[in-house]
Amino acid sequence: MSPAVGVVVSYLVGSIPFAYLAGRAHGVDLRRHGSGNLGATNAMRVLGTPTGILVYAADTLKGFLPVFFLSDRTATDHPQLWAIAYGVAAIAGHVRPIFLLGHGGGKGVATAGGVFLALAWLPTVIAAAVFSIVVFALRYVSLGSLAAAIALPIGIGISKGWTNAVFVVSALVGVFVFWTHRANIKRLRQRVEPRIGESRRPATP
Repeated sequence: MSPAVGVVVSYLVGSIPFAYLAGRAHGVDLRRHGSGNLGATNAMRVLGTPTGILVYAADTLKGFLPVFFLSDRTATDHPQLWAIAYGVAAIAGHVRPIFLLGHGGGKGVATAGGVFLALAWLPTVIAAAVFSIVVFALRYVSLGSLAAAIALPIGIGISKGWTNAVFVVSALVGVFVFWTHRANIKRLRQRVEPRIGESRRPATP
């Protein structure tokens, strides 16, 4: 398989809208409920914790699997750079899924976690632990995601070096996560961000 085909495959895998499919299985369009976001947090809030956990696992796998499997199956002299490209493509698919005509994707946290689990597993596990601690202590999923977005590049920089390509990409993804969470950051500052277990008004159609 050529690397270019690998990028396309990664984007298509990332585009599978598991949260949307889970919602439809429950007779709900998640784009019109809760935050309107097709991610695990909104799925958990609207559809329940078990479904939210399944969506989170599925979104993580669609980031992990393309990087883990395609990196060894494409002919290239730069395997790490192409592995990064596959990961970026998977994240792009999640955020702008072609199967939903580029609209209604998620924020990319779970999929990015899967990507970096394949690229740098130990810093990713540490970032996941930071996420869990923050969410458990404060019950804000968004704040846990932001904390993990900071912890991950720091861990990768320490373990792989501050000039390594994986660190550079993790830092850029961290900035991207902050950008996709800008509305959450505003609500956190205003102290109106819903905690786990709290409901919110339906999204505007």
